Amino acid sequence: MKLAILSRAPHAYSTQRLRSAAEQRGHTVKVLNTLRFAIDLSGDEPDLQYRGRLLSDYDAILPRIGNSITYYGTAVVRQFEQMDVYTPNTANGITNSRDKLRATQILSRHGIGMPRTAFVNSRADVRMAIERVGGAPVVIKLLEGTQGIGVILAPEAKIAESIIETLHSTKQNVLIQSFISESRGRDIRALVVGDRVVAAMRRVASGDEFRSNVHRGGTVEKVALSPEFEEAAVRSAQIMGLRVAGVDMLEGKDGPLVMEVNSSPGLEGIERATGLDVAGAIVDFIDNQVAFPEIDVRQRLSVSTGYGVAELLVHTNADIVGKTLRDSGLWERDITALTLHRGTSVIPNPRSGVVLEPGDRLLCFGRLEEMRSMIPDRRKRRTKVRKLPKEAQEALTEE
Repeated sequence: MKLAILSRAPHAYSTQRLRSAAEQRGHTVKVLNTLRFAIDLSGDEPDLQYRGRLLSDYDAILPRIGNSITYYGTAVVRQFEQMDVYTPNTANGITNSRDKLRATQILSRHGIGMPRTAFVNSRADVRMAIERVGGAPVVIKLLEGTQGIGVILAPEAKIAESIIETLHSTKQNVLIQSFISESRGRDIRALVVGDRVVAAMRRVASGDEFRSNVHRGGTVEKVALSPEFEEAAVRSAQIMGLRVAGVDMLEGKDGPLVMEVNSSPGLEGIERATGLDVAGAIVDFIDNQVAFPEIDVRQRLSVSTGYGVAELLVHTNADIVGKTLRDSGLWERDITALTLHRGTSVIPNPRSGVVLEPGDRLLCFGRLEEMRSMIPDRRKRRTKVRKLPKEAQEALTEE
């Protein structure tokens, strides 16, 4: 295959290893500076220019988008997607992972274990937020930050309030999270490729430092993950829309607690700790996907007028409770169940004999009007377009 690595750091360890692994496998690979692309939207088809010239054809790209260029970098990745060039990490997935609040909201929606988190804007709400996450000490995080930068441990509530007030005064948004004392300055980084963890390491903070990042002087060691930790890492990456990701987890007393999903994980620390060819595993995965790539189902299935993808909740009193998918009447209503979510379990392509239970969530494709009709009755806004209010008409007349 012909592979492009999007990176502004061609001599960085991760970039060099990925390039070397691709060349060893006989692939053609180039490292392209993300900021030297020009997005061409003037023609009949989406296109890109690189350093002022029309870009040649590529089978796949591997984005290594730095935090400082997220907006432009994801725009370039999105253009490659429009050109049907495969990428393991979509623009949407990268954007989701970069914003800690957005990432936390998405993961919590799917029942992923995380430290208790709060987000507030008003000074008056800070003390209540601290209490909601379990009280001091608390961890304060800037929404955008890497390598442990912008992460502060506040030992007392008053100190936390003062720090948050200061950060808010500089227009910084922060998350307030519970401090997981049992982790004792340790965390786990799992490197997810596709639907499996290919390598994992434990990072241990140095001295009194509570942040375990290697850039903070932390040490690393190889670790064998339990199935519970592996499942949490893989599900988190997939929920975020990433097929290559570093998932950071704390070892909580009740199981894994996901802290962050990184779309451009560094390879040096984990390859050194495990002795595994992580770069090679990433290249092999991309190679296997090029001929049969995953696609954005919602985007592809929503182009038909009147049809789309929606999620249906099976309410307790719904007439389909206790019935199989075959007998539920969905097929007759032009609705196809793509995935069934039951608690924390996911059943892809559910069989017709599956019996529906209260609380099940069905991801369906079908006629939107039919799916809307299955929502319990409630007061609906008028769909008919009404005339402008008299006041608005008079204002337009005066103008």
